[in-house]
Amino acid sequence: MQMKSMLLYYCVMLLACGKGEPMTPPVTPAPVTPPPVVIRPLRTVNVRTSNELKDALLNAQPGDDIVLADGVYSGGFVVAADRAGTAANPVTLRGSRAAILDGGSTSTGYVLHLQADYWTVRGITLRNGLKGIMADGIHDSEIDSVRVDGIGEEGIHLRRHSSRNLIRRCTIVNTGIETPDYGEGVYIGSAKSNWPTYTNGDPDRSDSNQVLDNIIGPGVAAECVDIKEGTTGGLVRGNRFNSDGISGANAADSWIDVKGNYWRIENNVGFNPTGSALLDGYQVHVAVAGWGNYNEFKTNDCTVNAAGYGVMVKLTGSVGNAVGNKVWADNQVRGAAQGVSNIPLTQ
Repeated sequence: MQMKSMLLYYCVMLLACGKGEPMTPPVTPAPVTPPPVVIRPLRTVNVRTSNELKDALLNAQPGDDIVLADGVYSGGFVVAADRAGTAANPVTLRGSRAAILDGGSTSTGYVLHLQADYWTVRGITLRNGLKGIMADGIHDSEIDSVRVDGIGEEGIHLRRHSSRNLIRRCTIVNTGIETPDYGEGVYIGSAKSNWPTYTNGDPDRSDSNQVLDNIIGPGVAAECVDIKEGTTGGLVRGNRFNSDGISGANAADSWIDVKGNYWRIENNVGFNPTGSALLDGYQVHVAVAGWGNYNEFKTNDCTVNAAGYGVMVKLTGSVGNAVGNKVWADNQVRGAAQGVSNIPLTQ
């Protein structure tokens, strides 16, 4: 009986295949996004005083979860390079916005000097330093949901080949209080003039960094994001820029100044109040030959209210020409006297 059933099955299949109709290709199921990996700390370090915080940073180990109680932590704080976490066991420094690192003066020092890989800084407030967070030579780290407020120069700076890092969901306001020329909200890399100091004269390849879903401004005296020559392959997406308070000092007259290569600027919302020093929404410049190329601007919402463009690509300069940059037609631009861009739009 079983043999007859099997023969009948095969006959039906042969008849079905012989009708000459195309077979329906197999359906490939959509990829399933794996659930987020929850990394449990190996050690929880609770901190309530400035001295306890300095000690926790000095003795940090992979897998530490350093938890700040609400309160003011006075001083400049340092995470040395030899305090790195690992991919499997990063180090976390976290607290609420009421856990405040206070550098004590906007004229000197870093509120937090981060030099170690695989760190996450989350949730806290940083204020009253010449620089807010200075990250030197870090990789695979994250600055998440912090507030940076009341800073003498730049708010968050990734420098000295800092790569594959993420700055997300932060609020950055009131920077450049001491020196408006250097009052960027987020600064990626180093200017060529500083390569001898920080990268032995080589380009500062602070590459593949991402700036996502932040609120930058008002009160940011220079660009909301400054992307320097020598950097490659980053992403600036989903941010809200407010240029109320931009100074125009040192040619700071756009939400973002791009001098690197292969950066994507997309899905950001920029707002400029009438009467500020803003000229263009976004700018591309060639500061060093071979840089300022192949950047893309897509689906940005730009309320410019100024004399320039939504996106201005400076095509020629004293050190070279900008090539390969794209401004997509899906950018929405309002109040830019010169129009969407000075280059043809990509459809």
